[in-house]
Amino acid sequence: MIKTVTAKAGTRKRAVSPVASDTRLYQRLAGRILDELAAGRWRVGDRLPAERELALEYGASRPAVREALIALEVRGLIDVRVGSGAYVVALSTDEPGTGFAITAFELTEARLMFEGEAAALAAVNIEESELDRLDELVAAIASENLRPEVTENADRDFHLTIAVATRNAGVVRTIEDFWRLRSTSSECALLHQKARDANVRPVVEEHAAIVDALRRRDPAAARAAMHAHLTAVMNHLLFATEELAVEEARRSVASKRQRYAMNATR
Repeated sequence: MIKTVTAKAGTRKRAVSPVASDTRLYQRLAGRILDELAAGRWRVGDRLPAERELALEYGASRPAVREALIALEVRGLIDVRVGSGAYVVALSTDEPGTGFAITAFELTEARLMFEGEAAALAAVNIEESELDRLDELVAAIASENLRPEVTENADRDFHLTIAVATRNAGVVRTIEDFWRLRSTSSECALLHQKARDANVRPVVEEHAAIVDALRRRDPAAARAAMHAHLTAVMNHLLFATEELAVEEARRSVASKRQRYAMNATR
């Protein structure tokens, strides 16, 4: 199906094919927007269409569009301003190649597929001392959540302890790599920072449910509890930037109301 959209410069119509399905769909979207920048559709300082408009135009989901915008923001091509939109700050990048780093959504999806099975394996092999350690880490997560500065040390140690409990070195290495990528991938780190700015914290109850399933030595329950936890993480990432935008909009409205009230009393 071909869509027709109106170009910014006037009423001229152009045909746009939906972005093809791909495991790295956001890369294709980012590349499409890069092509549009190069073609002169937008100039430096212009605001890009809203996420929902880009999603309709390119036949993609809003999460995929959001990932594409984050990828372009990391490269210094656009500036995503909370409550305002995405603005063009450069038309090209000097970075060689067209590859993109792993995103927070991709990483969490990989964790969901892999760590569910790791939890099931750990339920069979975990020792009492490791279960006690997990209880301590759940309490540490609750304590870290009360601090003004964001730390995720207890959360990381929780998942690594489960990895060790599988008694499989390959599982341990893989989950260690997941957590390394979480902080070293620029695109992944940026979205997690946005989530932290939106006051998203590890959920204690989700981690406690995983420990409960492991303590019952129930692989199916452990797998389900881990899936539920990481699905919730994915949802938090999806809505984190939207929550920030809503809060910024509320502050903007409150500021305008205050200004209008002051003008009315003069």
